[in-house]
Amino acid sequence: MTDGQDEKKSRTGADAGKGAVYQGAFEAVVALLIAAGLGYWMDGYFETAPWLLLTGIAIGFASFTVRLVRLGRWMRHQVSDDTTKTDENGL
Repeated sequence: MTDGQDEKKSRTGADAGKGAVYQGAFEAVVALLIAAGLGYWMDGYFETAPWLLLTGIAIGFASFTVRLVRLGRWMRHQVSDDTTKTDENGL
């Protein structure tokens, strides 16, 4: 491959990583909002305010945290793979 093709391939991988980070952060926030919204709706339906809202927020925050931890592990794995590939190529 020429240097231009290597650079283009490298940028594509970096862009894919950035996209995955934004997607993961978006999914984490949406999970929190959905769980809180569901808790709010259930409070109105069952007249248990504010307990189901608080439960929904706790569940949403837990899923938010799990998603970000998984995203961090994925990013760490990607960085170690990139470092290994760079070392193998001697660059």
